[in-house]
Amino acid sequence: MLALSPPLFSTFGWPFEDSTSHEQNYNYRGTETSESFLHFPSTQPQIGVSESTVLSVRNGDSTMVKKLNHNASERDRRKRINNLYSTLRSLLPAADHKKKLSIPATVTRVLKYIPELQKEVEKLVKKKEELLSRISRQADLGVPERQRKVAFRSTLSAVSASRLGDGEVVSQISTVNDNNNIPLSEVLLNLEEDGLLLLNSSSFQSSGGKIFHNLHLQVQGSQKMEPEMLREKLLSLYEKREELFP
Repeated sequence: MLALSPPLFSTFGWPFEDSTSHEQNYNYRGTETSESFLHFPSTQPQIGVSESTVLSVRNGDSTMVKKLNHNASERDRRKRINNLYSTLRSLLPAADHKKKLSIPATVTRVLKYIPELQKEVEKLVKKKEELLSRISRQADLGVPERQRKVAFRSTLSAVSASRLGDGEVVSQISTVNDNNNIPLSEVLLNLEEDGLLLLNSSSFQSSGGKIFHNLHLQVQGSQKMEPEMLREKLLSLYEKREELFP
């Protein structure tokens, strides 16, 4: 049998069992240190957030979005209203443009201005009727027209034409009350083909058996229609009809 050799290192007076125990403790601490090293904590601290907290944040964001949308819609609505009032204010007379009217003052002024416009329109209509009546009397009496106004009378029909303004012409036709006369609808159709739009018309019959047609026409587009040209065209329509039915 081999004899056990003494330990390589001297125990320096420590018992062998104690040395073994010390080694075990060292091994245990080493294992603990390794496990601690393998399970080191994250450099960023982890904060626990509950589900109720997340829902609260989401609800808060949703409320904020709704509030922002509401504010944006309200700004757009006010902007549209201000634009409408600005447009309404621009329709007032030029004297009112120099004043800085508030919205209530603008509404009050507009309500007052509407009857004024209605009266002005009535005056213009009355003036127009007087003008047409005067032209009718001049044509019936054979009074020569002045400047851009011409007149013609034949045995059956007479036509006069006059310019009212840019692109507007008025014509007065007097003819006998005869079934063979050209219908007014046919006359208007011919004028429409030449680019003349009927704005207004009136007809009446005199005690002498004559019919008078007053036509207020507007020239469409860039076409030009002088009173003389209109008179000749209308006269040719009636003369052709008279030749067919003498």
